[in-house]
Amino acid sequence: MKRRADGEAGGPSVPLVAGVGARSGVAVSEVLELITASCAAAGYAASQVVALATVAAKAAEPGLAGAARALGVPLRSFPAEALAAVRGPEPSAAAAAAVGTPSVAEAAALLAAGPGAALVAGKRKSPPPARATCALAGPAVTDFGALTAGREGATAVSWTAAVIVMTSPNPPRRGPDRRTGVVGDPAPESATTGTKETQ
Repeated sequence: MKRRADGEAGGPSVPLVAGVGARSGVAVSEVLELITASCAAAGYAASQVVALATVAAKAAEPGLAGAARALGVPLRSFPAEALAAVRGPEPSAAAAAAVGTPSVAEAAALLAAGPGAALVAGKRKSPPPARATCALAGPAVTDFGALTAGREGATAVSWTAAVIVMTSPNPPRRGPDRRTGVVGDPAPESATTGTKETQ
């Protein structure tokens, strides 16, 4: 997956979902610092986070709910069974014993980002004593700048939604023959268009 920094020329910022796992009593500040550090380490801005996601058993955790409020984004939760169906790259026996799924942060991020989402940053722990984990997911970005459904994550779970891929019929040109159009300029090497009736 290609990364695009916030405000980088060439297109809009990529929306991210921060999957978060937490122990009881985690502070809002610890969660916010972890999300900010995770975004920065992956080359993104925390302002690109459009939602937080976690396991249903932790949805009422004040530190997670407070972090979502502070960021102005929703906190989405998923049952442990749904998260367990998503293969995460770093399964945890401790998480499986505590909440019923071996992956909380990564699986929640992938599910909340939608069908075909891809991880843009793997699981990261807050500084000791670590009481939170965070992973970032978003749509895949092709070489042509199209946001697409990838092959990771949510494909392991049954979805009723259609996977939509939006590509441009005219991908950007590369190299010395690249042309920047100006409003009012004729199209390059254009012939007269239309029918005999309209010419």
